[in-house]
Amino acid sequence: MKKLVIPALGALAALASCNFLEKEPLVSLTPNNFFTSGTDAEASLTACYDALQNTGAYGQDLNVMGEMPSDNCTSTNGDVNAMDKIIWTPTTSQVGNVYRQGYVGVNRANIVLKYVPAVQMDTARRRQILGEARFIRALSYFNLARVYGGVPLRLIPTESGAPADVNLARATTDQVYDQVVADLQAAAVQMPTASQNQNRAGKNAAYALLARVQLTRRNWAAAQAAANAVITSGVTLNGTFKSLFPAEKKGVESLFEIQYAGSADGGNILPDLVLPAPLATYSFPKFNIPTTELLTYADTVNDRRWAFNGLVRGPNGSTVIGRDHVSYLDGRSTNANDQGPFVYKWTSIGNNFSSTDNTYVLRYAEVLLAYAEAVNEQTGPSADVLAKLNLVRQRAGLAALTTASAQAASKQTLRNEIDRQRRLELAFEGERWFDLLRYARHTQADASATHAVTALDIIAQQRGGTRDVNYLVFPIPQSETNTNPLIQQNPGY
Repeated sequence: MKKLVIPALGALAALASCNFLEKEPLVSLTPNNFFTSGTDAEASLTACYDALQNTGAYGQDLNVMGEMPSDNCTSTNGDVNAMDKIIWTPTTSQVGNVYRQGYVGVNRANIVLKYVPAVQMDTARRRQILGEARFIRALSYFNLARVYGGVPLRLIPTESGAPADVNLARATTDQVYDQVVADLQAAAVQMPTASQNQNRAGKNAAYALLARVQLTRRNWAAAQAAANAVITSGVTLNGTFKSLFPAEKKGVESLFEIQYAGSADGGNILPDLVLPAPLATYSFPKFNIPTTELLTYADTVNDRRWAFNGLVRGPNGSTVIGRDHVSYLDGRSTNANDQGPFVYKWTSIGNNFSSTDNTYVLRYAEVLLAYAEAVNEQTGPSADVLAKLNLVRQRAGLAALTTASAQAASKQTLRNEIDRQRRLELAFEGERWFDLLRYARHTQADASATHAVTALDIIAQQRGGTRDVNYLVFPIPQSETNTNPLIQQNPGY
């Protein structure tokens, strides 16, 4: 893992007086002249958050991986063709980018966890910094595990390029998830109930992520408990779904989002990749185009997440670009690249691939759906499950369900409804493919637990009818297997 030797604390000194949106990246590790003050500790944490902004993380590729292989999105753009058609290989760009950037986040968090405990500073703030670093390490390893399966598990910084330091064998998937759970449990204790800034993690973010992790592992009671910790903290939904987008610290529902300043070295490129011109900087075949099947599946008349919400006009205020359907934009340009449906959860007007639009990682609506799913899987339909599910449904303008509703007739019918609401609520936010993966594994573990569609169904559609289980994980990047003799490739690659 030679390419994972990151960050250098010498450069952190330059960060000390800077907002983390204006920092320089770390390049070498010199702890002897760093970590002498609380300011240094804050700068090292800033570098951890920076690792989540990159195009190999939430700035592009994690979202592409989470949506493009799924039934939500398609594209004619060659840069995402491998994701769309499920023909990725160990040399596919997203495969390498997500792996490398995941370890950037891990290594920077490891640096904080090694050196900050000895810094002389406010003890309460030091404790919070360590909690935030644990959260970032957990998030980074969770994403690595659900993308690649078991990966090398390193809990100390990579401080040299020596093979003995950087080459590790893969841990099992369960070992990685166990570490993620341990980090999140520790982080929840160390962090305040809610961060004063949604761009920084708090206790509720740790519990929300823990609920997602436990759903992935099918640990239903643990998922329920984690989700309930957020629910009982007093968090609420935003009053309207539309008010959530774009994600600019948009109210109480946001539990954790990735912040972007919009400058050349701190902007979000994803809006330019999914929006039509002139909302995007220029016109080209876009990523993550909503599928016809998704728009047929959604109620684009009555569901406020998908219903017509007015016209979208260009920068001059007069040219009509298309029709706003909240989650998607129906483009009306005469240019083929800018016609038809586009993702509209980022709304930035072209900013040279440096949008100020933030990106959600965790929202309260997902926590409510996680709770409903976890309880339904344990005990089936109940008033408790429906109460949580109805909060999401009713905000969307849908009628509340009761125990007499057809959707609540059985565990299976309610499972179908919860799956449906997850898809419609979280569309394009980078979770659909990962949901489809866990649905496939759910049915593999319990044949009686079926889902209307799983990743294996999509794999079969794209790969000539073959339900190839090897594609339930991505390959380890070729660059990693070339340089690390201790690592083994995933089957089928």
